[in-house]
Amino acid sequence: MRYSVFFLLFCNLISAQTDYPKDYFRPPLDIPMQLSGNFGELRPNHFHAGFDLKTNQREGLNVYAVADGYISRIKISTFGNGKTLYVTHPNGYTSVYGHLQSMVGTIQEYIKKTHYQEKSFEIEMFLKPGEMVVTKGQLIGLSGNTGSSEGPHLHFEFRDSKTEFVINPMLFGFDKYVRDTKKPVISNLYVYPLDDNTTVNQSKVPLMLNLTLQKDGTYLSDRVATNGKIGFGITAVDYDDVSFNKNGVYKVESFYNGNSNFGYQFNTYSFDEMRYINALIDYPRYKKTGQRVQKLFMKTPFALSIIKTDALNGVLPVVPNLASAYRVEVSDFYGNINTVNIPVQYDSLPAIVNPTPEASNYSVKYNKDANFSKNNMSVFFPAGTFYDDFNLNFDVKNDRIYIHDDTVPVHSNFTITIEDGKYPENLKDKVYIGRITGKSGSYNATSRKDNVYTAKSKTLGQFGLVLDTIKPTISIAKTIQDKWISDVKKIQFTISDSMSGIKSYNGYLNGNWILFEYDNKTKKITHDFNDGIVAEGANDLKIEVVDNVGNSAIFETRFFRSQTK
Repeated sequence: MRYSVFFLLFCNLISAQTDYPKDYFRPPLDIPMQLSGNFGELRPNHFHAGFDLKTNQREGLNVYAVADGYISRIKISTFGNGKTLYVTHPNGYTSVYGHLQSMVGTIQEYIKKTHYQEKSFEIEMFLKPGEMVVTKGQLIGLSGNTGSSEGPHLHFEFRDSKTEFVINPMLFGFDKYVRDTKKPVISNLYVYPLDDNTTVNQSKVPLMLNLTLQKDGTYLSDRVATNGKIGFGITAVDYDDVSFNKNGVYKVESFYNGNSNFGYQFNTYSFDEMRYINALIDYPRYKKTGQRVQKLFMKTPFALSIIKTDALNGVLPVVPNLASAYRVEVSDFYGNINTVNIPVQYDSLPAIVNPTPEASNYSVKYNKDANFSKNNMSVFFPAGTFYDDFNLNFDVKNDRIYIHDDTVPVHSNFTITIEDGKYPENLKDKVYIGRITGKSGSYNATSRKDNVYTAKSKTLGQFGLVLDTIKPTISIAKTIQDKWISDVKKIQFTISDSMSGIKSYNGYLNGNWILFEYDNKTKKITHDFNDGIVAEGANDLKIEVVDNVGNSAIFETRFFRSQTK
């Protein structure tokens, strides 16, 4: 515990003292900068690591190196940031360019060569200084929509080259490219009773407080009458003058009787800390409603370095004969501030609103190992799997293991084990442990020893064994069998798997491996004839797709093509 507190204070001290260069880097695009996502924005299971820059709702815009350096890493993935370039600069920072449509020039030639050498669309390359040098303003790629992007844009990051900590681009002077005169908007304020004995406004469940705008531009909340330990939470977004979409807030700080008692600001953090977003927000409310309430307290401390807190971790112990004042300030990078004042006083009136009893039969301590088993199934939680102690609902029935529900956040993997000998030997490798939702069971990578199946998960819920003997599907919108397709620049197929999901796919033209690029959003694979593998005249094409348990599908066809016009 002492180490965690020291770590938090140390990281805040370091980030506050860093002097970032303000005029060293240029923007990566040559259009006016507009944000569709900012640094620290709250995303599923992570904080956003950089800027999402708008590209006029289209692909193919020029992307430039923001300073001199060398390409240190190239990653081509079907998920995440898709096609991504990393440029390491001599001043100790690395710039990252994600969701690219393609790279250009010798960079693209190097990538294409590696695809064919490794016979894979998904590749990752680490380059040494001097191998691929770029200069400030050099064209390095074209903007796109690859990976898990939900629309055309450029994902752009800065990282510390040694530590890999991501850094807010605003700290490098990028604030001068965006005008922002608007205050953040605090849309909701919640108060939380933090133990079984505490009531708040005669309620033992969290309450939303009404906010009233004051003449000075601040807000005043409903009075909070309580008799124990409480905490607060907010929902807040930020707007600038040019983008007109909701972004995350830069800084949140709360004050109790004039003293700062909890806060955080999004300057820099590590990828190892990303999942702590699920501890920072009211996770059960998020899963039930989609609303992300940012808590201003830690019931159990967790090592998120952006947090600065007092000895009570933002918890307010309200005692008799003492009226208290609580204040929340939310600000953006430009210093625009929105303030809410909350009057707090002691009140011993009994509760008239009580929590709904939870269906639970076990308890879990967040800092201790726990193992639960029944019949032929068990689950093991290593210490640190959860953020807080909680009451667990566990059962095994009807060939399923019930492990609470997904309203409790999970920080690290837990292990599910199922022993079952009902499957014949020839089908055992077609069985996996799936998380059951409705009639389907999502795939979890599963290992087997004899009749014992084991898988890991970071999501609670129902699990069971799923048998998958169904082959993937391969289809083309319009047949090319025995047809001349000389005027076609690219050939495209749709591949999918209804159960365990696609593990691999490969295409062969006249017996030679060819590159098919895969878009996971559309489930389409595309081959560009400019790769130069196609032959004059007749061509035999074969595509093989394999799912995660080894079922395979093969598509074969013959087409004709003339290379001369």
